[in-house]
Amino acid sequence: MVDAEPQDEFRMSLMEHLGELRKRLMRVTIAVLVLGSASLIFAREVYGLLMRPVLLALPSDSAALVYTSAIEEINVLMKIGLYAGIFMSTPVLLWQIWGFVSPGLYENERKLAAPFIIFGTLAFLAGATFCYLVLLPQMFTFLLQKEDATAITQRMSSARLHEEDAVRYLRLGDFQRAGAWSRAALGDLQAPGDGKTEQGAFGLTLIPKAAVDVQARLEGLGRLIDALSVAQGPSASPLLIAATDKRGDAVKAWSEGNFYAATARLDEAAQVLMGVVPEKSGEVAALWELEKLLGVAQARSESLNWTKPMLSMNEQLTLVLVLELAFGVIFELPLVMAVLGLTGLVSSKFLFKYQRHAFVVCLIVAALITPTGDAVNLALMAGPMLLCYELGVVLVWLVEKRRARSETIVPPTQ
Repeated sequence: MVDAEPQDEFRMSLMEHLGELRKRLMRVTIAVLVLGSASLIFAREVYGLLMRPVLLALPSDSAALVYTSAIEEINVLMKIGLYAGIFMSTPVLLWQIWGFVSPGLYENERKLAAPFIIFGTLAFLAGATFCYLVLLPQMFTFLLQKEDATAITQRMSSARLHEEDAVRYLRLGDFQRAGAWSRAALGDLQAPGDGKTEQGAFGLTLIPKAAVDVQARLEGLGRLIDALSVAQGPSASPLLIAATDKRGDAVKAWSEGNFYAATARLDEAAQVLMGVVPEKSGEVAALWELEKLLGVAQARSESLNWTKPMLSMNEQLTLVLVLELAFGVIFELPLVMAVLGLTGLVSSKFLFKYQRHAFVVCLIVAALITPTGDAVNLALMAGPMLLCYELGVVLVWLVEKRRARSETIVPPTQ
């Protein structure tokens, strides 16, 4: 038979409880300071690991973090040390929590200290890992990437690589391969789906877009003239000179802001280039069509990416660390509820009764913690929280069942 009450030797007054709490908080503080100081050795490596989801979500041309004061980098490293100390001292914290509540438990329940510390530590690590691998990539992708801009940038990058190969083949005089690569690039830009680019997608009505479009076409036509001059040699000089003159007229019109006239002069220059090798005019026409479409894509991309992120080291680190710590604590919820059930502070009946209220609270907390407004990241935050609450209710119910069995007096066998 197990005692129905905790042993008298474990009963303490209020002042003794406060003294015990102070002593255990001091132990946790010392553990955090010692482990945090030791982790400063690897602070830069830890920072690089934590910022990886941020950097992967940034555009390739701005994948960097900035600091706005001379001491911000040092502050960042110190903050990493502090939070690393908190993370690594999780077993010590759980050990001290168990030591504080164990006097109110039955003798057989005090033997659960090791499982509580082990599973509590694993739950904290699982929460932090879930946050790092699942939530952070989704969150930063939503915050830092524009879906349309990302799609068109990817298409344009692929098309530019094909265009470079096409111009190389043109320079070597291989018109067949040049035409094949240019048509492949056109297929990249015109394929159905997000980021599809077409001639006349927005026209030349807005001056910033038109300026970028015409400038890209000027550069593309220059590459074609250079490639044909190498491939055909002096025999094509008169036509190449005529095309270059028309390109010069286009440059003048572009500098004066007359983008329609510049576009017309560029098309005339391209027609002249098609006459350099009449039997291969289709390949040259395909290359010019590609250059025009790349100009449209470049203008559209810049119109979508008119803002660029400039993220500070300290702010992004704070955001990541708070979310990591929050998820670690969320995954500890079932064990915390189980301990509260062991001490008699909560009951499964109470938790079942206010289950709907708890769901609403979890959704509100998730909405407050989640820095984005999309449903996906809210679900990634609220889902684990609700599951942990349900698991905690089950654990409290099992604790009550186990305690009820241990308090039952088994009659002797007749």
